[in-house]
Amino acid sequence: MNSSNRDSRFDLWSTREAANVSFPYLLFVFALVSAGLLAVIRLADWWFRTEHVADTGFFVLLSLAFWYGIGRILVGWFNYLGIRKPQKRDAPPGVRVAIFTTSSPGEPLAMFEKTLAACRKIRYPHTTYLLDDTKDPRFREVAERHGAVWLELVGIPGAKAGKINKALSMTTEDFILVLDPDHIPFPDFLDHVLGHFADERTGFVQVCQAYYNQSRSFVACGAAEQTYGFYGPILMGMFGHHSSLAIGANCTFRRTALESIGGHGIGLAEDMVTAIRLHAAGWHSVYIPIVVSRGLVPEDLGSFFKQQLKWSRGVYEILFSELPVVWRSLRWRQRLSYFLLGTYYLCGVTTFIYLLIPYCYLWFGFQPASMPFAQFLTMVGPVGLTGIILYLAVQRSLCHPELERGLHWRSLMLKIGCWPIYFLGTILSITRTNIPYIPTSKEAKRGEFFRLAWPHLAVCLTYCITVGKVAYERIFIVPEEILVLSTEVVWGMVAFATMTIVFSLGILYAAWKARDLPQGSAWDAVPDSLVGP
Repeated sequence: MNSSNRDSRFDLWSTREAANVSFPYLLFVFALVSAGLLAVIRLADWWFRTEHVADTGFFVLLSLAFWYGIGRILVGWFNYLGIRKPQKRDAPPGVRVAIFTTSSPGEPLAMFEKTLAACRKIRYPHTTYLLDDTKDPRFREVAERHGAVWLELVGIPGAKAGKINKALSMTTEDFILVLDPDHIPFPDFLDHVLGHFADERTGFVQVCQAYYNQSRSFVACGAAEQTYGFYGPILMGMFGHHSSLAIGANCTFRRTALESIGGHGIGLAEDMVTAIRLHAAGWHSVYIPIVVSRGLVPEDLGSFFKQQLKWSRGVYEILFSELPVVWRSLRWRQRLSYFLLGTYYLCGVTTFIYLLIPYCYLWFGFQPASMPFAQFLTMVGPVGLTGIILYLAVQRSLCHPELERGLHWRSLMLKIGCWPIYFLGTILSITRTNIPYIPTSKEAKRGEFFRLAWPHLAVCLTYCITVGKVAYERIFIVPEEILVLSTEVVWGMVAFATMTIVFSLGILYAAWKARDLPQGSAWDAVPDSLVGP
């Protein structure tokens, strides 16, 4: 069943929330994590044996890449152990609330018609502000037509965060909901949020980000799949570890909390910066795994690449610039969570290492490890199997499980296929090269196949040449006795290289489809019940 047909089976425009967290569920997760840890220890005991080292330098390089990947699996398991869901709290009457949404040059006016109309229909009394720097008088007209206050904020430094901070100085409401302009809030949005501020120590409340255009393209579906687990069990686990994140949209802040840290953080990862500073200042946070709005993910590969480059470059700011300043003020689990977030995009470097190793052997004979391939599979298999079982088990904590369950293979193909983007983000971070803050495109952009796919085409060409070389040498040149001795390692390396080709196919397909734009605008699908009179 394709994603479009699958989405049509479910109502995307009703409030959804993750299931309650029961003790048997947590006990089952704990048992699986324990079994997984035993499998990891067994694997480590086998991996780091002296007889497995073929070339010390290359073995260290391979080990760093391999155990980084295992470490990311362990990070997920650590978060699963903390899965919690806050108790419902009714919104108190009389709370003064502002909704901030921003507009930037080039963003489609029709989208704001929908968003501002939906904001007007939010039941809890509030004031919506449009923070506008387009210099287009039509945006003021749209704001006023839907009862929003128009604030012209042209040339404010700091991009979105700068506009938020300027608007803070021009408004007085006690709580501020930051809403991206592509998100359509449901009428009961604030009813689920404001009660959690009864605890005077709560600095912000974040809810799930969910999407309504994931069925419009392969990229949109894969991009949405990347968020399902994050906004379900991962953020529920981070809430249990007292390290919830403020995400760029759907986050409600206490004004005094923002003022206590000098305003909203500025940067490519301004939302994470803000969360870290608030936690370092002693504020608490709440994550509610509930869908009370839906927005847009990139629909074309070029827009997705730009988003991922911005995120990868921005997340390293946390690691290099923010964490060292506030390290002592954070709890140990917050330190661990934010450090691990700051190293997420190292996957670009490790994927490049995986890409490099088989070709170094097949062309130059550099072999990092001497491990029987069949034995390796028996050692790594239990870790992988436990990881898959856990991944499926914690899908009970997805925010819309009927729609979001699955193996999410598109997500995996996009993530691995994005290694050149993540690798570039790492290089830009090391060299401290800045990139501009560019809002994620709200409409699909036509892309050129070769411009989007050339790194993967180069890999495919290298693979074909290499396999041809290996086959020629083994048929016509290599002596029979060496053929027998080298069969396992040679074809094991070829299989290793083949894996990268398989994952390149997703990017190549997405780049090919980028020549064709989805029909119509995504927001045409928003029902009148949310945006009508």
